[in-house]
Amino acid sequence: MPKIADIEYTPNPNAVKFVLKEPVTSGGSRSFEGREAAQADPLAAALFDVGHVTSVFFMDRFITVNKDDEATWDDLLKQLAVPIRSAPAVTDAPAPTNGGVATAPGENPLLDRINQVLDERIRPGLAMDGGGLEILGLNDHTLTIRYQGACGSCPSSLYGTMMAIEQMLRQDVDPELQVVSV
Repeated sequence: MPKIADIEYTPNPNAVKFVLKEPVTSGGSRSFEGREAAQADPLAAALFDVGHVTSVFFMDRFITVNKDDEATWDDLLKQLAVPIRSAPAVTDAPAPTNGGVATAPGENPLLDRINQVLDERIRPGLAMDGGGLEILGLNDHTLTIRYQGACGSCPSSLYGTMMAIEQMLRQDVDPELQVVSV
């Protein structure tokens, strides 16, 4: 049963981050963009059952919940705490897949280098704000990403953060890289 250590508001007004004393994943992250996607995960399904929840993101010792515009955090926080506190301390997470793209490390050196830069310089900052980033594909010099958690619906992630990511990857990996978010 994870104990909630803190509740942090994120830069996204529709997302809140529950900081936990125990891990909720055994590695990697889990992202659920809707009720149907969460049906196989008891904790995610229970969070969606509270109502007004639009997405759920788990990573190590935090859970980020996004809500719709109709609800207020005053109404939801206590309700969301119930399934979090009753969940097992660790849920099985799928094995990491090179940032979301199903390739083995070493199979694509460019993708390996991109993930290294993201892991060292980008993902830790996103996680501090209750978010994450998944690589969906790399086609020629176009990297397709999807924001997770608080970053998924945050206006700043769609513009400023993506431009910073692209600039960093161009500088550290390949000057021709373009980053597209879906």
